[in-house]
This record gives sequence, structure tokens and C-alpha cells, in this order.
Amino acid sequence: MSDSSELPKSEKEEEVTPEPEEQSDDSSEDEAAGDTDMDFLRNLFSSALGLGSAEKVLDELTLDGVARYINSGKCKNIICMVGAGISTSAGIPDFRSPGTGLYANLQKYNLPYPEAIFQIDYFKKHPEPFFALARELYPGQFKPTICHYFMKMLKDKGILRRCYTQNIDTLERVAGLEGDDLIEAHGTFYTSHCVSFCCRKEYSLEWMKEKIFSDDIPKCDKCSSLVKPDIVFFGENLPARFFTSMKMDFPRCDLLIVMGTSLQVQPFASLVSRVSKSCPRLLINMEKAGQVNPMMGLFGFGEGMDFDSDKAYRDVAHISTCDDGCLALADLLGWKEELEELVKKEHTKIDSQDAKEKASENKGATAKASSASAPPEPKAEE
Repeated sequence: MSDSSELPKSEKEEEVTPEPEEQSDDSSEDEAAGDTDMDFLRNLFSSALGLGSAEKVLDELTLDGVARYINSGKCKNIICMVGAGISTSAGIPDFRSPGTGLYANLQKYNLPYPEAIFQIDYFKKHPEPFFALARELYPGQFKPTICHYFMKMLKDKGILRRCYTQNIDTLERVAGLEGDDLIEAHGTFYTSHCVSFCCRKEYSLEWMKEKIFSDDIPKCDKCSSLVKPDIVFFGENLPARFFTSMKMDFPRCDLLIVMGTSLQVQPFASLVSRVSKSCPRLLINMEKAGQVNPMMGLFGFGEGMDFDSDKAYRDVAHISTCDDGCLALADLLGWKEELEELVKKEHTKIDSQDAKEKASENKGATAKASSASAPPEPKAEE
């Protein structure tokens, strides 16, 4: 399954060179990135030299085996890594699927090339295409999926350490994952900032929504510069919190669940190699992804996922849609009825809230129209 409400492929950490005016005086991000690079190299050399333990935790490399492990009580720190595949059933297109992906349908914006719509330099000169696209994909128009609510259940049961998402649609938040539960690796629409380095005033989701749906190009109230949602464009660094959090989270992970991503976008894709050698990894996707690179394997650097070889001992691939995979796992865990009830309840709540908002908007529009068409009151005689 192709990536994304996630952003495109050239966000490789080493390839991103922020413009001088965008660069922060705080060096914590660079330090964190450097530390994680060193951790990654240590893991590679450890693998090549055969160092470290590789205990088999699952009794069977199947979804049933994963379910038994979760139900054993030994699984207390689950990390979910997710991409666009968890949101496609909500009606949000991914980026790269031929014919249906976002990049295949951008001709109407007259871009020099499809990726330009998320290129920071192009955006500063030509913001109109991005905001036109934002009207089509804006958060609040879609409901979270079964997969989103499955992660909420993991949180409610106290076994979700964190969700690392490539998506920018905020559906994890709508489903009930809060700020501390989430690492939005490619940013989010949830907040926006003035692009001027000297200003950087923050704006809310509601402020940005009002601007976008009134066909206004959002401009800063303070300095009149462009205001951009806090999603990561080409030419921008990933959030510093991505690098600092993964150093803490992945060594403690005792089950990694990867859903709806092709694991092609770096540095996000490399996270699968940062868990311990004993940590089981479950992929729920429409196709196998993140497997060992044959060339790297020749040098002993088998850090990818291994589903099929004789040496496979911890990786499980469940080939299905993300929703079907989560329902199947919930069924094996004895949670299926609870999950279905949660989805039904939350969707009803969202529908009710939407109906109230539309009724309020219609009432306001009717009152405005009535006021405009009412005859003028007669003047009092002097």
C-alpha cells in the first residue's frame, strides 16, 4: 500500500537543507539526529558481527501468535507505525497509487511537477495550489477508521507506548490519541505558523479552516506573511520531537505494529530497525513491505523485516486492509465486539456534532438572508 496522507519521499534527513531564515538557533534537533545516527550504526555493526541476543518471543509467526503474546500480559509497550493506508477507508487518497493517488490527479493545479505542491520554495511563491488542495482534504471532513480506534483501544488498555504517524490528516487525534500519545513525523494541520522566521506566530486549526474555506490565502495578522499549516514540506526538517522520542521509545518497545505504509520514506522507514532484536514486528498492509535489502544482506546488515526466510523468527505479515487486519486481531484478542461498539458510538457522536454545526450554520445564513431582505423600518415622525 502506498504511503500517505504522509508527505513525499525526499524528506531524508541527510538531504534536507533548510533555508537560512528557517533555521533555528536551538541545536537540539541536530544533536538528536546525530545521536540516533550513531545508534543506528551501532545496531548495524552489532548485526553484522552477530552480537546481541535474538530471542524468539512469539510461539508462532502468525496473527494468532501475536494475539497470544499480547494476551500473555508480557506486552506492555506497543509502538504503532502508521501511514496513509489507515486513512484510505475514510476517503482520503494516498499520494502514489497509480490513477487514484494524489499525485496522479494534480493536473488542474498547473504545477511544474506534482511534488511542487509540497515544496517550501514553490509554496512561498505560489501558495494557491496548496490551499486549493487543502480545501479538498481538510481535517474535519473525514471520520477515523476502525484502525484508528483499534489504536485508541491499545491506549485505553494501557499498552500503547506511542503512535508514530506519517499522516497529516489528524484522524489519530479525532479518534482520541492525544499529544503525548502521538509523534506526527510529517507534521500536522492541527496548528499553523507564520512562515516569517522573525514572527512565527501560531494559529489554531479553526483559524486556518476559516481562511481556507473563505478562499483567502492565510496571512499573518501580525506581519502579513504567509501562514502555513505545520506539515513538513520538502526543504524542511522533521520535528525535533521525532528524533528525541524515538531514542527513548524504541529500545523499550516489546511489540511493533506497522500499518498502511510501504516503508519507503526515510527516516521514518528506518524506525523498524531500532527495536531490540527480540521485539516482534507485525505488518498489516496490502503487500509486504520493509523487507531486508538484498545488497545490505550481503554485508550482514539484515536490518529489514524478514517474513519468509529460514531465519525468520519475529516478523509477521498479515496481508489485508488495515481495518480488516485490526478487526481480525481484535477478534483473536476477544476485543472485536468492544471495538465495533467503540467505532459505532464515536461515529454517531461525530455525526451528531456535524448535524448541530450544519444546523447552526444554516440558521445563521437564514437570519442573515432574512435581515438583508427585510424592508426598512419607517422613520419616526419628528
